[in-house]
Amino acid sequence: MNVYITDGTQECFYTAVFFACTDRDCVVTSSRALQLPLGARVTDISPDPEKCARVKKKLAAYAPRSLRDISLILRRDSAGKEQTALEYIRLIVQKRSPVGGMLSHPAVIAAREEIKKVTLEAHRFKGFLRFMETKNGALYAPFAPDNDVTELILPHFIARLGAQPFVIHDTARGKAALYNGKDCVFVQTEKRAEIALSECEERFAALWRGYYDSVNIAARPHEKQMKNYMPVRYWKFMPEKQPSRKDGR
Repeated sequence: MNVYITDGTQECFYTAVFFACTDRDCVVTSSRALQLPLGARVTDISPDPEKCARVKKKLAAYAPRSLRDISLILRRDSAGKEQTALEYIRLIVQKRSPVGGMLSHPAVIAAREEIKKVTLEAHRFKGFLRFMETKNGALYAPFAPDNDVTELILPHFIARLGAQPFVIHDTARGKAALYNGKDCVFVQTEKRAEIALSECEERFAALWRGYYDSVNIAARPHEKQMKNYMPVRYWKFMPEKQPSRKDGR
């Protein structure tokens, strides 16, 4: 069995697909922790722009929406995401047409499940992401999503905040989107960042906590329902779930 190891980028994945699509007995992965079968032949793949372009051109000809679908699959935080995408591509190449409607096919079922998990998390963070005001007036929003969704939620906040500069920081992946009110760039960052907050920020956070407290009825706790609406993994960066810096609430 051939095992093609990628660097986790989409360009490297499509380069691996160039070799793997017709290799029926192979695995494509970016995970170095994958347990390999006995006798596996491991090949480290380097990104090749020409091979990547050839694969993407062929896919676009057969199924124009497939490139978007595959991009979403590759955003999953899953050791098997590349293999799921590869099986989906193989089916497209075999049929030479879109395969999204083949809802009973295992490759389509697996692909749709991965896409759903990514898009659902992106949708949730459009409502769950919380911004803090920094001393220079920019807004800063740290979050740690399960999947790589920063690029997916970015257009929503550009449209919503207009010319307001902001930073969306994915602390789980050490990457950030920096928007200056006109242009946006992505940078690699430390997983933790020291941010100087404005004097008003604690008051803003206190308002959130006050609202949160006011809609709760102490005699009728409903934590289980609250967790259904807002899973615990999203609480870390939400001011309404943080204690006050002044009184420890």
